[in-house]
Amino acid sequence: MRCLQRLKSNGIHTVSSEALASAAGVKSTQLRKDLTYFGQFGTRGLGYDVDQLGKMISDLLGTNSLQPVVLVGVGNLGLALLSYRGFEQEGFEIVAAFDVDAERKRNKKIEQPILPMEQLAEFIQSHAVKMAILTVPTIVAQEVTNDLVRTGITGILNFAPIVLQVPEDVMVNNVNLAIELENLSYFIQN
Repeated sequence: MRCLQRLKSNGIHTVSSEALASAAGVKSTQLRKDLTYFGQFGTRGLGYDVDQLGKMISDLLGTNSLQPVVLVGVGNLGLALLSYRGFEQEGFEIVAAFDVDAERKRNKKIEQPILPMEQLAEFIQSHAVKMAILTVPTIVAQEVTNDLVRTGITGILNFAPIVLQVPEDVMVNNVNLAIELENLSYFIQN
């Protein structure tokens, strides 16, 4: 999707599978195979229409309109994520943040409201939010996750260094920056 957006911003209207695959860092055979799962796109010898393929992928990802997301835990990491403007470009909007100390003075000005945890369930249900970013301490991560799942959250981006227990119909993506640094450390040692 990002490659298609770059092509579009550069005024390119059609792209070959080879060029698109190269830009995305995958093999062209894999790109064509993956795209055929979603339908027939492109014209043999001409390539893919950048606008049409971008719209199709956006529809599949559910990002053709901004998806509402809540953030729970407004410490340093949470505050940094709230300040990041790149989410909107990808189709996601952090609509509110929640913290046990919502009134605490923060050193950064942000646009989103910071609300007390007691308002979490009502807000999620009234705003039809399905995704949450979790940046809470490990000790409360499972408890907060249980609350999120109870209120209807089905997708969680988890920054807490813990494996969360969730029902099968809830998707959790874990982000552990220490593990990523360990991976880099391993590769630079060898």
